[in-house]
Amino acid sequence: MDVLIVEPLETEVMQWLSERHSVRYAPELARDPRALRHALFNVRALIVPPSVALDTTALHYAPLLRAVGRVSAGAENIDLDACTRAGVEVVRSLTATALAEAEFMIGALLAMLRRVPVVGSDGLLVGRELGAATVGLIGMVPAARTMAQLLSAFGSRVVGYDPSLHSTDNVWSRWRVEPLGLQQLLEESDAVCVQLAYFTRYQGLLGERYLPYCRPNQVMVALSHSAIFDEAALAEVLGSGRMAAAWFDSLEPGALDPGRPLHNIDSLQITPRVASTTRESRVRAAWAVAKRVDELLSLPPGAKAEFRPTAPGVEADLAAGEASS
Repeated sequence: MDVLIVEPLETEVMQWLSERHSVRYAPELARDPRALRHALFNVRALIVPPSVALDTTALHYAPLLRAVGRVSAGAENIDLDACTRAGVEVVRSLTATALAEAEFMIGALLAMLRRVPVVGSDGLLVGRELGAATVGLIGMVPAARTMAQLLSAFGSRVVGYDPSLHSTDNVWSRWRVEPLGLQQLLEESDAVCVQLAYFTRYQGLLGERYLPYCRPNQVMVALSHSAIFDEAALAEVLGSGRMAAAWFDSLEPGALDPGRPLHNIDSLQITPRVASTTRESRVRAAWAVAKRVDELLSLPPGAKAEFRPTAPGVEADLAAGEASS
C-alpha cells in the first residue's frame, strides 16, 4: 500500500491521491494505536491527525515508510528526531495556516483591548485601539509575517523577538518588524502575540525572568505550546492585574485544575486549537501535504528527494513548490 490516511481530507484531495497511488482511508485507526501499528508494515506514506503519536516504537512497524503528513497544525505528537533517524520526512505546510492564525490573533487582540478596560487620564474605564498599540511578536513563524502586514494597516508599531534569529538577519527588514530583546519587547508592548515553535529548550522561557517586566495592562494571545510559559509566573502577572488579559489557543491538560497556579484566573481565556482551523486553511494544507507526498512516492527507487526548507528565511509553501516573494 502506498498511502494510509488516518486524518480526514477534503474529497477532491483524496480523489487526486487515489488516482496516483494505492490509498487506504481508515480514520478509525486514530482510536486504536495497536491496530494502527499493525497496519503500517507495507505503508510508504502516512497522513495522521494531531491525536496520533508517531514515535520510535511506531516507526519500528513501518520499514517502508518515507513520509508522514500532518494537515492540522502542530507536530507535538511526532518524534522528529526518530523520523530523521529512520529517513522519514515529516510533511507539513508551515504557510497554509498563516493567514488563519494571523486573523485569529488580530481578532483576539481587538476583543481584549476593547473588552478589558483601563483607567484613562480622566479617570474613566475605557477600551483601547489596536492602531495606537505597540504589538510584540514572539516567534518569526510565517503567521508573523502576515501579522506584520495586517498590523501595519492598523498603524500599529510592530516589534519582534525570535531566539533563533540575530538582530541583523534580513528577515526583520523584509517583514518590517523591529527586532528587540525579549525583556525590552515585554516592557514596550501593549499587546503580545506568542507563536514561537516549541522545542524543549524553550520550556518555561516566558517565566519569572521575563514576565514580571511586562508592560502594565498588557494583553497577550498565545498560539504556542503552553509549556513555553511558566504557570506560576503567568498566574502572578494575571492575578496581580499587571497583565490585563491572556488568550491561549491551547493549554496543557489539567493546567486549570484545583491546586494548579492558573486555577480560577478569570482574566485567562482558552480556546481549543481553533486559530489554524478554517475551511480555507485546511484546503491549502491538504493540497500542500498531498502534493509533497505524491512527489516523494513518485521518485525512482533509491533516489533522494530535494530538501525544502520551511524556515523564516525561506518562506516555502509545499503546495507551490517555491519560495514566495
